[in-house]
Amino acid sequence: MSHQTGIKANDALKKFFSKAASDKSIRAIKVSIVDEELVLSGHEKYHKSWKDDFEKIIKQFILPEIPCYLLYRFDVKSDTKNYDWLLISWCPDVAPIRQKMLYASTKATLKQEFGSAKIKEELHGTIMLDVTLDGLEQSQLSQKAPAPLTIREEELAELRKAEVGHSTSVSIDSRSQAVSGVKFPMSVAAVTALSKFVDSCETNYVQFYIDITKESIELATSGNISVSNLNEQVPINDARYHLYMYQHKKNGTQINSVFFIYSMPRYTCPIKVRMLYASCKSPFIEELENLYQLKIHKKLEIDNEDVINEKYILDELYPEKESDKPKFSKPKAPGRGVRRIIKSNE
Repeated sequence: MSHQTGIKANDALKKFFSKAASDKSIRAIKVSIVDEELVLSGHEKYHKSWKDDFEKIIKQFILPEIPCYLLYRFDVKSDTKNYDWLLISWCPDVAPIRQKMLYASTKATLKQEFGSAKIKEELHGTIMLDVTLDGLEQSQLSQKAPAPLTIREEELAELRKAEVGHSTSVSIDSRSQAVSGVKFPMSVAAVTALSKFVDSCETNYVQFYIDITKESIELATSGNISVSNLNEQVPINDARYHLYMYQHKKNGTQINSVFFIYSMPRYTCPIKVRMLYASCKSPFIEELENLYQLKIHKKLEIDNEDVINEKYILDELYPEKESDKPKFSKPKAPGRGVRRIIKSNE
């Protein structure tokens, strides 16, 4: 399952997508998020070749400060009825954080609604140079280029080549990997609260829960709380995911440390709930770190018997080093006291 927000295309956009599938005169389709729906913002017919039309249509549809999606059709080949499309995700740097998150999280839904098989290429733009013909060509070249390898990866690659030359056995790396977890989409309310947390100006705490019926991650609560009240936010009988930003000073420097806390009561939650939260945890953290660019400094797992306070937080951030611990004086071995000197009769 892809990362999504629960935002869907409205009926008008779905009908237009169906029309665009067979109408080869349509060159471009602009889609926006309005009132938590994907809506049709505009479309343009072809005039010349796709390269000749490209920059003119881009300038017509893309606004410098407002995110949008643009579906752009390449030229139709005479020997096929399949049309290849380019998906442009326009998300300028100056756009609000909430809009950036909504558009990033809804792209998978847009592709599904339009038809992923029709989209041949994708282009992401944050500045106008990214969505020019030169920007598209640079993106195409970078996608074709092999990823750079570290020295260790190069050594492993050479080792695998040598193994292939001497043996036909299947290596560990060639085996298919098991699914690492379950990915549930976040609701719009959860994304909105998360955007305020990432912005770090409006809130320092967000709590999430899993809605099993909707198969989504929902917002439980959010706000500004002190570290002394953090423990009160943890439910005694329900599982939760928490994000908390601990603001403190160290050596005169202001530090904002982000905690991801997974709370699970020890005995009161059903096994199904325990398994679901455990399976969703890693994909959810991966989404927070990669999709929303949230740097998490500490990941904690607690139960209803743990007490979260400032000492607990500081001990996790700055664990005591072995050198700082008081040294234990080893007692002397038991003996008979001071050894006596015995004079010889001689």
